[in-house]
Amino acid sequence: MNRSKDEAVDRSKELGADFLQLDAADAPPGGLTDWLARRLREAVADGRLPAGSRLPASRVLAAELGVSRGVVTDAYRRLAEAGQVAGRGRGGTVVVTGPSPVAAPLRPRPAPALFREDPDPEVFDHLRGAPARIDLAPGVPDLAAFPRAAWLRAERAVLDQLAAHDLGYGDVRGAPALREAVAHWLARNRGIRADPEEVLVVAGTAQALALLGRALGQSGVTAVAVEDPGSLGARQHLAHWLAATPPVPVDAEGIQVDALRATGAPAVLLTPAHQYPSGVVLGGERRRELLGWAGEGGLVIEDDYDAEHRYDRPPVPALRAALQDRVCYAGSISKLLAPALRTGWLLVPPRLRDAVLDAKRFADLGNPVLPQLVLARLMESGELDRHLRLLRRRHRRRRDAMIAAIRTHLPTATVHGAAAGLHLMLTLPEELGCSDTELATAALAAGVKVQPLSWHARLPYPPGLVLGYAARSPGEIEEGVAALGELVRCAGQPGLQAQWPGETSA
Repeated sequence: MNRSKDEAVDRSKELGADFLQLDAADAPPGGLTDWLARRLREAVADGRLPAGSRLPASRVLAAELGVSRGVVTDAYRRLAEAGQVAGRGRGGTVVVTGPSPVAAPLRPRPAPALFREDPDPEVFDHLRGAPARIDLAPGVPDLAAFPRAAWLRAERAVLDQLAAHDLGYGDVRGAPALREAVAHWLARNRGIRADPEEVLVVAGTAQALALLGRALGQSGVTAVAVEDPGSLGARQHLAHWLAATPPVPVDAEGIQVDALRATGAPAVLLTPAHQYPSGVVLGGERRRELLGWAGEGGLVIEDDYDAEHRYDRPPVPALRAALQDRVCYAGSISKLLAPALRTGWLLVPPRLRDAVLDAKRFADLGNPVLPQLVLARLMESGELDRHLRLLRRRHRRRRDAMIAAIRTHLPTATVHGAAAGLHLMLTLPEELGCSDTELATAALAAGVKVQPLSWHARLPYPPGLVLGYAARSPGEIEEGVAALGELVRCAGQPGLQAQWPGETSA
């Protein structure tokens, strides 16, 4: 059968659809409808058109392909008769089936060994994706409390005032409005006096560490010391750029400065206001010793990750407030609003500023501007301060619920760092009967997600767990800790080292 007149394609025009990269010139003579229906079926089968996808209006697709509208409507009708698409009135034609189960199989990827002693950099991605009934992993605030109404009001206000040219590429250092708001925020809440020109807006503390690691590496620095125990994630970010991250022990007063000197490292990463994961506050004498070390040429990277969340103690001033020229200061909005915003700030001494700015420029040309402007408005309007007061009340109740549950269900555990933050560190008796990685593995199998303390320690340290409480309700916290208590009781029984509730011995 020959093409009808209304199916003819004018070869003098550049025709074709971006949709599925369709080109009517590929159709065999007299077979436009068959060709189009086949291409649509293939796209549904291989997942390019998943269930819920809306097909282009028949008139639009016909115009793009240079064919009659009847060709497109007939192809759509064939798929509808096969049950692959359905008409939704004004909603258009929508795909209602998923990919074919006979598609080419993918090579199965083995399940990662999550809680091994030396986890790889992908471990946090795997842990976040692991299903669990109760997630007590540390690191996030109460995300359900995100101030959606305030954010929407600020966003509408920003868009109402935004000029067209403001939608272009922004300043790689960050939107001036946010840099000014951050400078004011740090002055009010952390005792840091900084000019907005000194503030660099970054994609969270993770990017701050990456930029610093790259800049320090280019300047000849090959090692940055880290606290031990200390954040596994932060250590991994630095280790990606630097040759060494020597561990320095932490005690009840914070990092041991004599041990820091002994490493010979020219720089150190610290969490002085609320040491991660122990919760220790850097003591006054240690602070003076550390500032003396820095004054002699050492560089401090201060990760102020959750200093605003405090409950039973007065505020602790930032190290940056005491020695600007020797302290790089990193903070973020992740623990105040949500990690999804990927927004933080970095202050660096003048000698590193150009190198860090270059690293930021070549990384991404700067953070997205619109969210920066919305955040600046929340900061300057007082909405963020109000939100922080709300979070403190909610987090305190959840912390108290976790401590009460630990007293009931884990009476042999020692709690650390309860006065501030979003997590607790637990140390367990040496005679536990299993490693903390085995305990975390069993907990995940029981539907409770936690982090083993040994992830964060390379020097000898008691077994333990790191538990987040901010994102869970008191009832969930009680249930999760009760499950952990049952696992610990089983682990401590003679002959049951590898046997857990629900299992039978051989």
